[in-house]
Amino acid sequence: MTDTGLGNALDLLEDLIARAKRAGADQADALMVESRALSVQRRLGKIEELTRSDGGDLGLRVLVGRRQAIVSTADLRPGSLDALAERAVAMANVVPEDRFAGLAEPGEIAREIPALEIYDPTEFSAEDLLAWAETCEEAARGVEGVTNSEGAGASQSHSMIALAASNGFRGAYRTSRFTVGASVIAGEGLNMVRGHEYTSKRFVADMDDLATIGRIAGERTVARLNPRRPKTARVPVVFDRRVSRMLVAAIASAVNGAAVTRGTSFLKDRMGERIACDAFTIIDDPFRERAPASHPFDGEGIAGAPLTVVEGGVLKSWLLDCRSARQLGLKSTGHAARGAGSAPSPASSNLYLAPGTLSRDELIAKIGTGLLVDETMGSGVNVVTGDFSQGVAGFWIENGEIAYPVNEITVAGRIQDMLMSVEPASDLEFRSGTDAPTLAVGGLTVAGA
Repeated sequence: MTDTGLGNALDLLEDLIARAKRAGADQADALMVESRALSVQRRLGKIEELTRSDGGDLGLRVLVGRRQAIVSTADLRPGSLDALAERAVAMANVVPEDRFAGLAEPGEIAREIPALEIYDPTEFSAEDLLAWAETCEEAARGVEGVTNSEGAGASQSHSMIALAASNGFRGAYRTSRFTVGASVIAGEGLNMVRGHEYTSKRFVADMDDLATIGRIAGERTVARLNPRRPKTARVPVVFDRRVSRMLVAAIASAVNGAAVTRGTSFLKDRMGERIACDAFTIIDDPFRERAPASHPFDGEGIAGAPLTVVEGGVLKSWLLDCRSARQLGLKSTGHAARGAGSAPSPASSNLYLAPGTLSRDELIAKIGTGLLVDETMGSGVNVVTGDFSQGVAGFWIENGEIAYPVNEITVAGRIQDMLMSVEPASDLEFRSGTDAPTLAVGGLTVAGA
């Protein structure tokens, strides 16, 4: 990252906005994203990949009346800014009007930028990252039954995001991420299975023990050996927290303001209604310290806040940017996301399903007989209809205990029905930005042998 400092970056953006207004723009905003990343991959003692990247992108959005255009460039030299502004205004003059386009109103923008714990300036060498990957892979290979490795990787990234707009907004922040993981193989020939595990954190001090991550990867892989195909049946299904986020992701898509305005959400007419059981509460929190998707303001300069999307099974809110909010006659919820070359659109931040009180093992014991899913293949949710069909692998449960591994099966049902029977465990962990604890769901159709 060419770090000129947050203040200098914002000064550059405000200068670009001034140039756009001189070129004929009525309103404008500008976004700068700079990043620096290093990643390594090693397998069986040999380096397979080492990638270092440094980049910066500058995006300009202009409005001439209700005509909007967006341009971007990687050329951050001041001499190129006039040409960029003139090109954006020329484009805006020839596109159709969009009566919902526009910047946030001055009264909506964030006036104070909260200082969140989302940036660790610590940096490591390629040798350091290779040592991390080695620790993780060798721990995985050391598990009895592991026969081969698909490799281990480690990466670090540091980014700066700066946004300024003609409505008076000005803000910038930095983020970081450190990730290590391994994937190994157990068995031979037709009885060969794969498994993996990883840790990914904003702060290096928060990362899980690397040898433990490797050992878990190995143990999970060996546990998959000699899988069976259960008979087709309708049974309760437990979704491990590694995959249960797919249900929260489906809700995120269904409450996305863009989908609601297009009419492509199975929840489009359900605001204020019960859509799930009492145990089902979904919260979005952009201010959560050290969490993977935290940010002090959204892509339009609006400060978000913890938002309850579903409370006790009742749908309470959409996720809205300014454009979708105007279409629905509402106010933005501070959920605009954007890139340097794209218009803002709604997106969640740290969206999660509130945990329950039972442990994962207690939840498994409670269902008696059924299926534990800890791997999914492909996308299985139709957000328009709510239909759910997913290829999965995992373990069969008998008498409240894990009995044997299973694969080559499909689970199917309707999200609307699943939501009414969800029971969350207590093991919520913030890993991806869309998270859930282990979940038990009432009868789903398991298509097996």
